Amino acid sequence: MNKTTMLEAVEFQLKGIKTEQFALLADHYNPSKETGFKTQFQFKIHAPSQQIGVFGAFEFIQGKQVFMKIEISCHFFIGTIAWKGFQQSESKFLIPKGFMAHLAMITTGTCRGVLFAKTEGSEFSKFIIPTLNVAEMIKEDGEFEG
Repeated sequence: MNKTTMLEAVEFQLKGIKTEQFALLADHYNPSKETGFKTQFQFKIHAPSQQIGVFGAFEFIQGKQVFMKIEISCHFFIGTIAWKGFQQSESKFLIPKGFMAHLAMITTGTCRGVLFAKTEGSEFSKFIIPTLNVAEMIKEDGEFEG
């Protein structure tokens, strides 16, 4: 089975969402300053439960000061056939970058909703996680020990 066919056949389920961190530092925010944005993704696997955890961290920054930060994790169960396809040896796994990007996109959208729910009704609700091309951010397949 080639990589494209395998990606199309990956059976998975979103099993959990957790807000790992949320900080709103209103005293670091100045409405007249330009706002920057940083993104970071981290992937972890838990082999016994056939799960991949995607941790998405997003920061809104002015100058060098973060005024709002959120990190969430989405936990995905991977179907047995795909999981075995990812497994390279007893403890090594290779996750295709296209699938990692897909999970990161789901995590980004989930985080966008969590952020809005946490800031709804405040002046900070105007800060929305922008659309991201995560395929450009994830440049290679992920190699994991599990």
